[in-house]
Amino acid sequence: MQAISLASAGEAGAGVENPERSLLVASLLTMSGGFLDAFSWLSLGGVFASSHTGNVVFLGIDAVSGQWRQAAHHLLPIVAFLLGAALAIRIRAPLRCLAGEIVCLAIMMPLLHRIPDMITIPTIAFGVALRSASFRQVEHWQVLTVAVTGNMLRAIDQSVLASDRGAARGGRIMFLLCLMFLVGAAVGGYATKWMGAWSLALPIASSVCVLWLCRKHRHDPHRL
Repeated sequence: MQAISLASAGEAGAGVENPERSLLVASLLTMSGGFLDAFSWLSLGGVFASSHTGNVVFLGIDAVSGQWRQAAHHLLPIVAFLLGAALAIRIRAPLRCLAGEIVCLAIMMPLLHRIPDMITIPTIAFGVALRSASFRQVEHWQVLTVAVTGNMLRAIDQSVLASDRGAARGGRIMFLLCLMFLVGAAVGGYATKWMGAWSLALPIASSVCVLWLCRKHRHDPHRL
């Protein structure tokens, strides 16, 4: 039992040793995921840039209905997301991928509605994929920063089936990230209505903050 407790304590400290796995970083990026879904839905004609379950559903509906142009509207971000995720997994450089997302969002912000949405949507989805495929762990728990369903299931799994403190903490983390996604979506919806394309400055700022925190931690390991 003592060995198990020591192991759990060591795993819980993973977020401290590795800033990319800290709860603060995951919370900021999950809020950004919710924000970008609200933004893309309101600004880009009912498409999701972050969570692609909705895109798959609408792709199926449009394809069966023969609405091929609208189907392509949902297919392109899915393809772009897959390509971005594959690149991120291949290069295994989280901070470079995060910088890539920042660049994609920063380029699209002044160009929104000035260039075809068929370019804007995949570019944003590609950037989101670079980040989300690179940041998928909090301490020793696998998480998603672009959706809530998987985190909800993990939260229930940790809370109901497990009996140690580490599992209880895992459940709380999952529920917290679900809440952060909700908060991000709410803020995204409000900001998009008032700021339009320039509301992208908020998820850009969030990713820049994460980039700064991670780089700062490498020089001062006790900051996170």
